[in-house]
Amino acid sequence: MSDPRPIDHTPVLRDEAVHLLGPHPRGVIVDGTVGLGGHAEAILEAEPTVRVIGIDRDAAALGRAGERLARYGDRTTLIRADYRDIDSVLNDLGINRIDGFLLDLGISSLQLDDANRGFSFRLDGPLDMRMDPSRGVSAADWIATARQTEIAEVLADYGEERYAARIARAIDEARQREPIETTEALAEVVRAAVPASYRRGRIDPATRTFQAIRIRVNDELDALEMGLRAGFDRLAPVGVLAVISFHSLEDRIVKRFFQEKAADCICPPELPSCVCDKEVEAAILTKRPVTPSPDEIEANPRARSAKLRAARVV
Repeated sequence: MSDPRPIDHTPVLRDEAVHLLGPHPRGVIVDGTVGLGGHAEAILEAEPTVRVIGIDRDAAALGRAGERLARYGDRTTLIRADYRDIDSVLNDLGINRIDGFLLDLGISSLQLDDANRGFSFRLDGPLDMRMDPSRGVSAADWIATARQTEIAEVLADYGEERYAARIARAIDEARQREPIETTEALAEVVRAAVPASYRRGRIDPATRTFQAIRIRVNDELDALEMGLRAGFDRLAPVGVLAVISFHSLEDRIVKRFFQEKAADCICPPELPSCVCDKEVEAAILTKRPVTPSPDEIEANPRARSAKLRAARVV
């Protein structure tokens, strides 16, 4: 059954992303995280002859995107897949080269506002966090089986959590008493584990833990590394890769990838001369990341941490 709520979602940095992707008459743009279809809709409106391939792991989001984009007919193709598998998606469609590849790495409002998905501690529900609930291990199952040291490493590496060891120990002690199976249960464990001063901070102390576990459950950073390379390799000359990230780990991966593609040498600095024969593959279009305006942040506080970077094939 389709969701009866109106589709009025405005995606983060919509106009900026469309501008950087640029005009591609009769071209093909891949939206690798199509979500509710907001960016795809803006691309289709901006260029009347462009075709958009929308990819997403989330069946519910694809359903909503399909409703939103139905009026564009065969200019839109929606595929349930992981964007890192863009090669197989395009091969199945008989498409060799594309003119743009967009990634919006944020969690959609549809996911955050559904308690049954378990992405947010604002709503109590099953501790799931999977982008594709039909595959992989849920957050609750991962917490139940991961070693305490692994939990601490994930919180430190993916959440940049200063109290990772304390929180991991508290999780281990709590799960020995009873399974941690809901978002509220996990949030309470985290809040109790950190100093009182940390609980009085600007953000909820459970924020970084939820981010880290979500990244681990969905293998998000490996997917980004693989997706950037696979997507870039399918771009036609002057094709554009644009990425919207929401935390420093993602942004560093994107920045490093663009710098690599824009470099004319990747030799170790200790070598006296270049021996790699590297050629410049891309021109970086955003010397600094594009960020939301104050007006956009006021209208959508979730946009405040967004950063948009883009590069063009040369």
